[in-house]
Amino acid sequence: MTSRSPTIAGTLFAAGLIFSAVVPATAQAEPVNISYQPALYWSLPFYIATERGWWKDVGIEPSFSTFPAGPQQIAAAPSKSWDIGGTGSPPAVLGAVRFNLVTIALADDQSDTAWVAARAKDADAILKDPSILKGKEILLTTNSTGHYTAVACLKKMGLGPNDVRVVNLGPAQAIAAYSSGNGAIAAAWPPFSYTLQEKADTKTLCTGRDGGAAVTAAVVVRADYAQEHPETVAKVLAVYLRSIAWQKKHRAETLEYMKKFYPEGGTTLSDQFIQIDYDKRPIYTLDEQLKLFDRSKGPSVMDTWHNDLAEYLRSTGTLQKTPDAKDYITDKYLKMIADDPKLHAFAMDAS
Repeated sequence: MTSRSPTIAGTLFAAGLIFSAVVPATAQAEPVNISYQPALYWSLPFYIATERGWWKDVGIEPSFSTFPAGPQQIAAAPSKSWDIGGTGSPPAVLGAVRFNLVTIALADDQSDTAWVAARAKDADAILKDPSILKGKEILLTTNSTGHYTAVACLKKMGLGPNDVRVVNLGPAQAIAAYSSGNGAIAAAWPPFSYTLQEKADTKTLCTGRDGGAAVTAAVVVRADYAQEHPETVAKVLAVYLRSIAWQKKHRAETLEYMKKFYPEGGTTLSDQFIQIDYDKRPIYTLDEQLKLFDRSKGPSVMDTWHNDLAEYLRSTGTLQKTPDAKDYITDKYLKMIADDPKLHAFAMDAS
């Protein structure tokens, strides 16, 4: 990781300010550029907040930019076309190393819904003898949560990453290619994993959780933006967390929002997979996030998950060395919200 002193997280913590969540009626809304990938469950809080008008409650006027996958999204960070965003944890780690992105919250845990799959007619034979995959093609998007899942699952099946031939395709392209008969197996993250199953009649060989990998997404911010606008970052995060609190309490209404939001991003799922997406992808409220980020007894859960992820990226040659999670993961903004009574109440409001 590029050397910097003090660390990003430490510098941003020192810059923090505690503020009131009350926005005067005459105050001008502050513009913020937010990026995400469309039709994903961890992107849904941005959509729900917009639909329910919560941005104005904290004086934020968001604009949104979308990207087909994480690599393209983080590559746009140096242009400053976006300030805060949601992305998969692999691109979040790469973004920290290459572009000084800071992880400020966990967006979701998709370990049960990111998987490696085979055509149903081939799956039983592969599970019985995974060695038959040696030399065969696996279709996936490199440096993604799908890729991380694939490496973990191949290891579980007694195979190394060099035992198969990786074909790097975007999510939609991988689904189309696999549905057309290309590749022996494929790896994808939700909702693409669901679409793969529907269009190619696949059977799951292994999930991220089966392989021992915490497959997650993160809320990230450009370090320069966060240092200059700490209060704004905390407000945006508070809105995101309010959506999460609301989603956890309102299952039926959230499912209806998913049915509207996903098609806008080009993905249409059956009711079965909409429900799976809700039920099997844990999301975390402010108080739950603080526990995941807690370092009072040593490395936090977030540290452990991301250190494991960074080691995977190093093992594939994507990173030259494993960055220390403390250099790019911070609970500063979670604590800013928690320490302001009004903003804390706003972020936890599930009504």
